Amino acid sequence: MRRRRGPSLLATAVVVGGVSSHAAKKGAQQANQQAAAQQQAAAAAAPVAPVEAAAPAQPAYMAELEQLSQLLQQGVITQEEYDAKKKQLLGL
Repeated sequence: MRRRRGPSLLATAVVVGGVSSHAAKKGAQQANQQAAAQQQAAAAAAPVAPVEAAAPAQPAYMAELEQLSQLLQQGVITQEEYDAKKKQLLGL
């Protein structure tokens, strides 16, 4: 019976498979790098939208003052009660 000399068929398949796997990983890394570079270029080229000034939030005491004003107009509280509560809310 003759014996083959050199690497076995199985060893050759493992080596070839390892090389192709390495090449696939390398190609995927390059594709990811190219995609990232394209995203950065697109972000840099995109016009920046002007930032609109956000309306300042109404302080909580303003809502209370409005309610007190309504109560004063309806006659539920007196002017003195309104003034006292207003001073308290404004810290005067």
